[in-house]
Formats: sequence, C-alpha cells, structure tokens
Amino acid sequence: MRRATIIDGKAVAASVIDVVKTAAAALEQQDGVTIGLAVIIVGDDPASHTYVTSKSRMAKECGFKSVQHTLPTHTSQGDLATLVNTLNADSTVHGILVQLPLPTHLDSEAIIQAIQPEKDVDGLSVVNAGKLATGDLKTGHVSCTPAGAMVFVRRIHGEDLSGLTAVVIGRSNLFGKPMTQLLLNANATVMTAHSRTKNLPDICRQADILVAAVGRAEMVKASWVKEGATVIDVGINRVAAPESGVGKTRLVGDVAFSEVAEVAGIITPVPGGVGPMTIAMLMANTVIAAYRSVGRNLSPKLELWPSQDSA
Repeated sequence: MRRATIIDGKAVAASVIDVVKTAAAALEQQDGVTIGLAVIIVGDDPASHTYVTSKSRMAKECGFKSVQHTLPTHTSQGDLATLVNTLNADSTVHGILVQLPLPTHLDSEAIIQAIQPEKDVDGLSVVNAGKLATGDLKTGHVSCTPAGAMVFVRRIHGEDLSGLTAVVIGRSNLFGKPMTQLLLNANATVMTAHSRTKNLPDICRQADILVAAVGRAEMVKASWVKEGATVIDVGINRVAAPESGVGKTRLVGDVAFSEVAEVAGIITPVPGGVGPMTIAMLMANTVIAAYRSVGRNLSPKLELWPSQDSA
C-alpha cells in the first residue's frame, strides 16, 4: 500500500535559518547593521517563558542582538504602551515581538496595533493583514505560522499554484485568513471552510492542497482526503495516552495522521511539521525588516513565499 511522503519540518526550518544567518552576516558586513529583535513578556506564565526563551536563543544563533523585556504581571497598559513606543523609536531594533497571551487586564489588540508595522515581525497588525489581503508582499510582514506552511506548499508545488484547488479548514485571523490569502496570491483556487460549513468532507475531497487548522484532534479522516493530495496539518492538540502510563498525554494534529498518510501524497506530521517553521519565519521576518530599514530587499533565494522581489 502506498504511503505519503512525510515532510521533515525541522529540516526545512533549519534550511530557512541557514539562509537567515547568511543574510544577517552579509548585512552586518556590508552595511554595518546588527539585526535587533526585542521581545516583551508580561507575567510568569511558564509556557510563555519557554517560548520566549527559544525565540531569544534562536535570534542569538542567527547573529541578532536579542533583547528581552520581562515585565511583572501587574504592568499597566500605559507602561506597556510606553515600552512599545520606545522600541518603535529605537533604530537598532528591527523587530518587536509581544508574547501572547498577555494578562487579562491588558488590551492585547491595542498593544499589537501600537507596534510599527515595519517592526511587526509577528505579522499581526491590521496594516500587515491589509497588505497581505491586497497582495503586497514587498513591504508587509506575513504572520509566521501561515508563512511557514506556505514554504512547504511552495517547495512542493512551486511558486505558481494555477490550476490547483486548495481548502483551508479554519478562518482565524492568526492562521486561516492569512493562509487563504497566501494561497490565493499564488493563484490557487481557494475555499475556506469552518464550523458552519456544510458537507465539509465533500469539500475537503476536492482539495489538491488541504490545510487543517481548527484545533480538533484528528478530525480529518482518510475519507476526507483526495488521493495524492498535499495535507498540511497545523493543529496542536494534547490527548490522553494511557499506553504510555497513567495520566500521560501526547500531541496530535487535526488530521488522523496514520490513516490519512495512506491516501495523501505528501503530509506534515505533528509534532515536527509546521511547528518548527514558526520560529524560523519569525527570524526570517526580522532579517527582512532589517534589510528594508536600509532600503534593500532580499533576493528570491530566501524562498519564503511567492512574489518576493529581488534586490
């Protein structure tokens, strides 16, 4: 029985990081610019601190100057906004990342929108969302997880997706909508499915490229998938794993991996698929921001998403 090719997300992420390192070194050598990434974390949530630590470590590995601002849980909206404005005005900072979620007394949306779009390397501002919606990939930043998923799609199918049908399950602002737009900008015929979509399995079976991002463990079954399709699983769900011991859990995606792998042509695993790409794309967005700050664009060799103009 045929089985899908499994994408090694760690290997692809490593290849992106290699290009980022080279680009960062070249910018420092040619323009005297050390790339700066500022990370803000508020409170003491262990998971958030783990994520921030990994991002800071990767930034330093890429040759960036990484500065972490750790603020107490009781930090006020005004104090946080003041810090963001200070970083906006700092020419040595090319990217600003605010680790989410923030404590509940803070207005996260207001803080995200306060970051200069040029430094919004998470790609979450309405300005960057609008640029993506209008196809402007020259000056905007694409949010990291869909950008990473698009790297897979581009490397599998090429830059031009004309004639291919894509289905994205999920319509969140963080992933579903930007992923749909990236696929559309690459000339795919795109359908966005969601919780109110009728006949969802029938719609999914039309997809040459099926992207699942709904947060429901192993929802997508083999019978939903067109034979030979590319399946990108963005879900991260923790489920019970009694076979590993009492109280043990394991991570699974939104796709029933074992059975779908017997039908799909190419599939991403969970963990080890899209996940590693998120931090890699954060580093890529930061290096792109730094190049733009000196009036330069990176070449298509970075291979992040379609229509990346050359320098």
